[in-house]
Amino acid sequence: MEGFLSVKEATKSYAQGCKAKAATPIGKLFGKAMLAGMMIGMGAAASSVAAHSVANVGLARLTAAVVFPVGLMMVILLGAELFTGDCLMALGVAEKHISVADCIRVLVLVFLGNFAGALIFTALVYCSGQLDYSAGGLGAYTIKVAYGKATLPFGRAFTSGILCNILVCAAVLMAICAKDISGKLLVSFFVIMLFVTAGFEHCVANMYYITAGLFCKMNPDYVNKAMELYGYTEAQLAQLSWGSFLIKNLIPVTLGNIVGGICCIGLPLLYLNREKK
Repeated sequence: MEGFLSVKEATKSYAQGCKAKAATPIGKLFGKAMLAGMMIGMGAAASSVAAHSVANVGLARLTAAVVFPVGLMMVILLGAELFTGDCLMALGVAEKHISVADCIRVLVLVFLGNFAGALIFTALVYCSGQLDYSAGGLGAYTIKVAYGKATLPFGRAFTSGILCNILVCAAVLMAICAKDISGKLLVSFFVIMLFVTAGFEHCVANMYYITAGLFCKMNPDYVNKAMELYGYTEAQLAQLSWGSFLIKNLIPVTLGNIVGGICCIGLPLLYLNREKK
C-alpha cells in the first residue's frame, strides 16, 4: 500500500529505531524528554482553559479533548521523547535490537526529563497569571482536577493508566503508519481525543495537572474560590499533597501506562504481525 505503512512495517520500523534511541547521548535524550514534558503540559494547560467554565462533565471533557492532542502532535512531529510512547521500546527488546537494560535506562531518563519539563512549564504558567482567568475560576478548577486525580483509589488509577496507554501507543504506531504530516496529525488527534474524553490517566499529563493544582493550592484566592465553587473543605483539600500525588496517582498510573503500552498493545501487535521463522 503506497499511502501508508502496514502495522507489520510500523512495528518493525519502531523496533529497529530503538537502537538509535538507546545510543542517543544522555544530555540530548534528557533534553528531548524535557521538551515533551513541556509540550504535553501545554496541551493540558490549554485544555483546562477551554473546559474550566463548562458545567456538563461530558461536554467539558469533550471540549478539553479537542485541545489536548496538540501536545502529542508536537511531540511526534518535533521528535521529542515521551515516556508513555517510549514504552513501545519493548518491541526493540523483543526483536533483540536493544537489551532490557538499555530499555530501562532510556525509560527512566525520559520519565525524569518529562517530569522536569512539566515542572518548569507549570511554574511558568503559574507565574504568567493565566490561572487568574474567570476571577480565579481557572485556578480553582485546576485545584479541582488535581484533587480528583490525587485521591483516586490505587486500583482505579492503575486500570485507567492501562487504558490510557493502549490508546497513546496506538496513536504513536498509527502515526508511524502514516507517511505524510496530515495523516500523522489526524490519527494522533482522534485517538488522543478518545482517551481524554474517556477520562483515562496519563502519567506525563498528570505531571502538569497535579503539580499545577499543588501550585494553585499555595494561593489563598484560588483555594477560597475552589471552596466557593465546588464546596471543598479545608480537610478535603489537605488530601491534595505531593505525597498523595506520588502514592495515589503517579506510581499507579505510571505502572498502568507501562502495562498498557507494553503488554496490551505493543507486544501483542508485534506477535500478531511477526513473520513466521
